[in-house]
Amino acid sequence: MRQLSILILLLVFPFVSATSAHKFYVSITKIEYVKEKSAIQVIAKIFTDDMEDALQLKYDPSISLDTKKETKAANADLQRYLLQKIKIKVNGKPVQLQYIGKEYETDMVVAYMEVTNVMDLKTIEIENKVLMEVFSEQKNIVHFKTSENRRSLILDRDEPRGSLNF
Repeated sequence: MRQLSILILLLVFPFVSATSAHKFYVSITKIEYVKEKSAIQVIAKIFTDDMEDALQLKYDPSISLDTKKETKAANADLQRYLLQKIKIKVNGKPVQLQYIGKEYETDMVVAYMEVTNVMDLKTIEIENKVLMEVFSEQKNIVHFKTSENRRSLILDRDEPRGSLNF
């Protein structure tokens, strides 16, 4: 009986240890065009520990997010990082993304950004390189919504930008 238990353990252990060691590197960005406000609203959801790794690598190894040790500099670094990594073109022209703020949900940082004065939307190009310099397997999922359309893009290191036509 003991030999059977050991055999089962030896057969099952590689599967259990392999799944617990693997981590997914993904962020989700929701972009919505609100015609009545002439605005594009952006919500980026990124795992806090992954975001912290990127900020520590780029700016300061002591940066801490979502803790009592978080400083105003960490928020400023987050803002600077996101505005460097997420770029939007509307109708072929670059637009200025404005950082509004952030909050935390469980194990994610949720950042809010906006583009104003968008009167007409025919095409949009989104570049999202968040965390790609840290994790080679990083995938950034972008969900785009207008009053008439819903579309999604999956961006990665090989294709960090995508376009949608309306």
